[in-house]
Amino acid sequence: MPVYTVHAPVGNGADLAAADKFVFVRDGFHFWAAIAGVIWLVWHRLWLALTGWIVLMVAIQFGLSALGASGSAIFAVDILVALLMGFEAASLQRWTLSRRKWRQLDVVVADDAEAAERRFFDRWTARQRGNGSDRSAVDRGAPPPTRHVPGQPFSKPPPMPQGGIIGLFPEPGGSR
Repeated sequence: MPVYTVHAPVGNGADLAAADKFVFVRDGFHFWAAIAGVIWLVWHRLWLALTGWIVLMVAIQFGLSALGASGSAIFAVDILVALLMGFEAASLQRWTLSRRKWRQLDVVVADDAEAAERRFFDRWTARQRGNGSDRSAVDRGAPPPTRHVPGQPFSKPPPMPQGGIIGLFPEPGGSR
């Protein structure tokens, strides 16, 4: 099953109003990026990656020609670069999104993009409802920090056991 990463712009926040701006990036081999790399990069507006790809291809062509490589060797290198582009296309998308200050919200495993969206938004809305009105609340799995406030018994820490040691061996050097 394909794996998708979900990205959201940082400036808008990750709330329900900004949900239409979320981007799902499929991990894995991108066939059209390997076949038509320039068109794929332009289509996805990866301008810096496009510039790097053009510079890399020109450098490879001139470098191999200067070394006297045959036409078939240059073609083989071009095929390898195209395969590399197909395998790394999703990484280029994620890199561009992180450069634009987008953050990764989640990783979703689904059969296709539509199922990934459904699965992500089911989980995400359940988490949003669970937070109540505080959207920035984070569950760390521990009770909140306490202070000693006179008259409030819940603010006192629990008493230490006799001997002050917590663990399997309550006495130092005790028998096992």
